Amino acid sequence: MSRSFRAETVKLVRRPASWLLLAITLVLALIFTYVFPYAGIAGGTDGPNTGRALPALLPDQLVGNSLGGLPVFLGSILLILGVLTVGGEYGWGTWKTVLTQGPTRLEVYAGKLLALAAAALAVVLAVFAVGAVASVLIASAEAQPVTWPSAGDLLTGIGAGWLIATMWAMLGAVLAVALRAVALPVGLGLVWMLAVQNLLAAIAAPLVDWVAKAQEGLPGPNAGSLAAALGAPGDTPGVAATVGGGQAAVVVAAYLVGFAAVGAVLLRRRDIG
Repeated sequence: MSRSFRAETVKLVRRPASWLLLAITLVLALIFTYVFPYAGIAGGTDGPNTGRALPALLPDQLVGNSLGGLPVFLGSILLILGVLTVGGEYGWGTWKTVLTQGPTRLEVYAGKLLALAAAALAVVLAVFAVGAVASVLIASAEAQPVTWPSAGDLLTGIGAGWLIATMWAMLGAVLAVALRAVALPVGLGLVWMLAVQNLLAAIAAPLVDWVAKAQEGLPGPNAGSLAAALGAPGDTPGVAATVGGGQAAVVVAAYLVGFAAVGAVLLRRRDIG
C-alpha cells in the first residue's frame, strides 16, 4: 500500500489538473472571502459579502474565514479532485495495467485515498496561508492591530477543514467507482452540492418538517454546521448551525469512512473494465 500511495502522490503532483484545481480554490477563497468584502468596505459599494464589517476580515478571524467555503464551493473542487484521481483509471483504461504490476485492487484504492487525504490537507493549509496573508495586508492597510487565533484554535480549524475537505474528496472517489467514469460523477456531484442541497435548505426545509429533520443527517448541512461552530460567517452559502459542532464532526467523519468503505466494496466486487 505504501508503494501505491507514493505512486498516486507522484501522479497527483505531476497532473496539471491538480494544480489548476488548487489555483481555482485559492482564487475563489481570496476573492469571495477578502477581496470583494474589502472592496465594498473601501469603496462603499454593494457586492457579494460586502456587508461584512472590517473586523471580520482581520487575522483573528482567520479560522472561520478559511472554513467558510468548504461546505459548498471549495468542497466541490475537492469532489472533482476525488473523481479525477479514481475515475481517471476508468477513462484511460489503466486499471488492468496498474493491477498487473502486483498490487491488489484494495491496495491501489487505499493508496489513492491516502493520496487524496494528503492533497486535501495541502489544499486546506494553502487556503489558511492565503487567508493569513490577505488578512495581514488588510490590517496593515487599515492600521489595525494584527492578532492571531490561538494555536489550539488554529489547529482545530485546520483539522476541521481537513475533515470536511477529505469527506468531499471521498464522495468524488465513490461516485467515480460507482459510475466507472469521470464526467457523469463530476456532474452529479456538482448538481448535488451546488443545487440540490442548497434548494433543500432554502426552500424545502422551511416548508416540510421531515425535510428539515433529514437535513441534520446530510453531509452538506453537517459540514456547514461544523464550519459555523468554528466561526465561519453565517452569510456564506452552506454555512448554518443546523446541528451542534460536536455532532457535525461525528457525522462528517462517518460519511468520510462510509464513502471510502462503499467505494472499496464496489471496486472489489465489480468488473473494472
